[in-house]
Amino acid sequence: MLVSTAGGAQDSRVRGGSQVLATALAERLDDVRLDCPVTSIEQDDTGVHVVYDGGELRCERVIVAVPPTLAGRIRYRPALPAHRDHVVQNCPAGWVIKIQMRFDEPFWREDGLSGMVVGLDHQLSIMFDNSPEDLRCGVLLGFLEANAGRRAALLSPEARKALVLAEAATFFGPRAAAPREYIEHDWAADEWSRGCYGGRLTPNAWTQYGPAIRQPLGRLHFAGAETADVWNGYMDGAVRSGERAAAEVAAALKAAAPAR
Repeated sequence: MLVSTAGGAQDSRVRGGSQVLATALAERLDDVRLDCPVTSIEQDDTGVHVVYDGGELRCERVIVAVPPTLAGRIRYRPALPAHRDHVVQNCPAGWVIKIQMRFDEPFWREDGLSGMVVGLDHQLSIMFDNSPEDLRCGVLLGFLEANAGRRAALLSPEARKALVLAEAATFFGPRAAAPREYIEHDWAADEWSRGCYGGRLTPNAWTQYGPAIRQPLGRLHFAGAETADVWNGYMDGAVRSGERAAAEVAAALKAAAPAR
């Protein structure tokens, strides 16, 4: 189910790239501030005071929608309850290096291959055909995951690329070792994610702290793929969590509004 395409977790892609979800939402908002990492959030009976690099603002309520490991780095006043703090301490992100390789054409299709690989005994454990709809080129997408990702991250870029191309050639033949373009991104090294595909609760954490990951605390609400009760860790779950947190805020603001 999780690696299946038709009818599974990998069934669909977003036309235009997944960033169009964020850009479309941003177009509907009056004020979007980028490159402004939040450093502290203070709440009291009058509202919420948010401090970020370069400024601050006041508001009625706040939705924290960053990965749990990053949410735990924000300073909160008053300090959050211990259960909330422990749940983010016990929700580390995975280690994934994502690779895209561009070819003149999706040559593997000529060989009757789908481009999908699940090779749990290989360093490059998952691959998909990520070619554009118009087939102006062929693209193979691959992932170095978990221990393989951690080991590969310690290699030089040249050695890591050689490892990936050798693995790709094992699956698709020598043409896979000569892409026109090679791009990689280590999500664990990314300052604003610190890992992929998402956070996963450690043993015993779910039963001991689980509900705290999405329970509102005063004027604070929590969203993000890790807080979803359906498709947890996926983009679908992230959207669902946003809808749930927005509904919480709307209900709270309505309840606090003066009667007319």
